[in-house]
Amino acid sequence: MKLLLTKDVAKLGIVGDVVEVAPGFARNYLLPNRLATQPTEVNMRALAEERAAAEERVLVAHAELKKRAEKLADVEVTISAPANEEGVLYGSVGPREIAAALREEGHGINPAQIELRTPIRHLDNIVVDVVLAEGIATTVKVWIVRAGATEGGKEQEAGDDDDAGDTY
Repeated sequence: MKLLLTKDVAKLGIVGDVVEVAPGFARNYLLPNRLATQPTEVNMRALAEERAAAEERVLVAHAELKKRAEKLADVEVTISAPANEEGVLYGSVGPREIAAALREEGHGINPAQIELRTPIRHLDNIVVDVVLAEGIATTVKVWIVRAGATEGGKEQEAGDDDDAGDTY
């Protein structure tokens, strides 16, 4: 079914695009939410100005995302997680933790933009893909280190302090 988009729809198109969609998608989502209409000449002329503005928005957003991708190109983040002596994590590190570490570094990344095939389950360093938009991607190096590790590489346990026997 061909429809004319009246608003931008993610992964489908921008205002003024004529798109081919499944009848159920049109009937159950696009038409009731007033995101699309029939592609008549009158409707297409009415949306011509909005389409030009939408194309301009897309170009500006594309340029901004390219700048963000360039900033992210050489970024390295460190995530500490509890692990056993063999380096196996007690849990896992996924897109949510990586995105949080990137946000702490000042990069506005959300977990949906992190492409990770499987969660990280070992102490390791890994290169992770960050997809900001279609055609705009970069990589980030993620270091997974043992939680509580100090500079000497030794781990300090919770009850292992020098004042253990002292009472106050």
